[in-house]
Amino acid sequence: MVQIGTELAVLIYFRKDIWNISTAWLRSLFRPEYRGDADARMGWYVIIGSLPIVVLGLLLKDVIEQDFRNLWVIATALVVLGVVLGVADRVGGTSRTMKDVGVREAVLLGVAQAMALIPGVSRSGATISMGRFLGFDRAAATRFAFLLAIPAVVGAGIFELKEIPHGHNDFGWGPTITATVVSFVVGYAAIAWLLHYVSTKSYTPFVIYRVLLGLGVFALLGVGVLNA
Repeated sequence: MVQIGTELAVLIYFRKDIWNISTAWLRSLFRPEYRGDADARMGWYVIIGSLPIVVLGLLLKDVIEQDFRNLWVIATALVVLGVVLGVADRVGGTSRTMKDVGVREAVLLGVAQAMALIPGVSRSGATISMGRFLGFDRAAATRFAFLLAIPAVVGAGIFELKEIPHGHNDFGWGPTITATVVSFVVGYAAIAWLLHYVSTKSYTPFVIYRVLLGLGVFALLGVGVLNA
């Protein structure tokens, strides 16, 4: 639920894109001449790309919240996705932009996003990795990853709201709201910085961070400082 703060930052930062996509998509439902519009098609691609994580999230909810909540799984996911992101960024082309997204790309990017149901797998990292494998430049892959996150994360946050009043949140409303506000502020700053950064530089620092963090968790588990 805390990620709603981050997604609010996404909504505000990408408000022009979201407005253009949503209005064009709505018009295309009633006016055939708008169905070929790039923004209208992008609306459908975001919807298509959101389906895998929604379906798998509902089907595997108990497994995700219980069996996957294991530090060995998380450490492995940190290292593996770090390596995948590094490989994708090195071998991926840079010839494709947002206008090259189609149904195939939306499905594959959506499947990649669904991998984030495994704790330790970065949702944006998985989506960006797939985008780079598909030949999208860093800016396009990152931008679509943020847009694709909106239905999934906001929907998941709203879905989890019902858990708080029934004692399923150990922290309660106060700390949860505070954390959500902090995630909004930090998220907005991070989005602005990241989109500027990836326009000229690689994802190497994020790869190094994930691998070192994963190896650190492995080490702490191995010596007994942490318990899985």
